[in-house]
Amino acid sequence: MAKKPELDDYRVPYFDDAKKIEKFALTNLDPGTKPLSTGAKDADRQRLAEIGARLDALQECLHAQRVQRVLLVLQGMDTSGKDGTVRAVFHEVDPLGLRIVPFKAPTPTELAHDFLWRVHSQAPAAGELTVFNRSHYEDVLVPVVLGQLDRDQRERRFRHIREFEGMLADSGTTIIKCMLHISKDEQRARLQARIDDPTKHWKFDVSDLEARKQWDQYQNAYQDMLAATSTPYAPWYIIPADSKTHRNVMVAELLLRTFEGLKLEYPPAKESLKGVKIE
Repeated sequence: MAKKPELDDYRVPYFDDAKKIEKFALTNLDPGTKPLSTGAKDADRQRLAEIGARLDALQECLHAQRVQRVLLVLQGMDTSGKDGTVRAVFHEVDPLGLRIVPFKAPTPTELAHDFLWRVHSQAPAAGELTVFNRSHYEDVLVPVVLGQLDRDQRERRFRHIREFEGMLADSGTTIIKCMLHISKDEQRARLQARIDDPTKHWKFDVSDLEARKQWDQYQNAYQDMLAATSTPYAPWYIIPADSKTHRNVMVAELLLRTFEGLKLEYPPAKESLKGVKIE
């Protein structure tokens, strides 16, 4: 009997400094698979609601405790569903202590600093769950595909990212990174849907078509980036993203497992409040 897939089957092998880059093939992971699903969308939605309620309680503990921090990084090709994942996974979660950071193209001021300068100030504070919708990883993807970074510059940025995330982890931040893995055919269908529906034109950018022409280059850049920056303290997970409902469940399951592993508890009761009556 075949072993049932588990979350860690989709974790990218950890970077091994002795080997430089641990090789793995992104092409071996099917974007259309549903490893945690029963096959029914309604079942996925029901499970997502269950996880959402549990995450809400755990996130409240995190915020009340104000000691630990959690950072969720979402990366993926255009239309892979970063916005949709945020809406679905955090639909039931109290916004108190939750912060979403959508990274755009760097401003002139940001470009005048090192590439991590704008990122550090957005890292989660104590008691906070922060979600990066795109992230510092854009700076080792887009410039690589456009030929703006040579190999040495790219490797240097990979090292800087590992060290930066190591510093965050040492300071009490738990990091989970998800690459939303969509197929080229599914991306075509989603881009076409945006063009065909006038109410979705605001989501469409002509630059998406230029990036699509460089699909293979982006896949190669992702593969190298994932292999060079997946570490024990900041692992990458590949999330099959052709199914929106299953993508959402898989990210939610991963986040739930992470929160449960933190062993969160509410702060001790205050003795000074014992027996106090409000008149």
